[in-house]
Amino acid sequence: MSKQAVIARKGPFGVVVEKGKTYWWCACGLSKSQPFCDGSHNGTGFEPVKYVADEKVMVAFCGCKQSHHQPYCDDAHIAIKVEPEEIDESKKKRII
Repeated sequence: MSKQAVIARKGPFGVVVEKGKTYWWCACGLSKSQPFCDGSHNGTGFEPVKYVADEKVMVAFCGCKQSHHQPYCDDAHIAIKVEPEEIDESKKKRII
């Protein structure tokens, strides 16, 4: 069981939600249907967060999964340090 969620995106997912509709926000970061749950959390100890839309509006759903106000983005992603990927020098293209 993982203790920290996978960062799906270092920033929010802006989604227009429909009034009265229920959404299940992915808390583990593993879903292929971000920012919503697709069941990938099974066995991880994470559970999706229920969100019911009160109105048709744009919602900024947390993408980094570190928000203290889940499922909403609270800018927690700003503090996340992402290490640059190692560059494979043999795959670099030379521009002439």
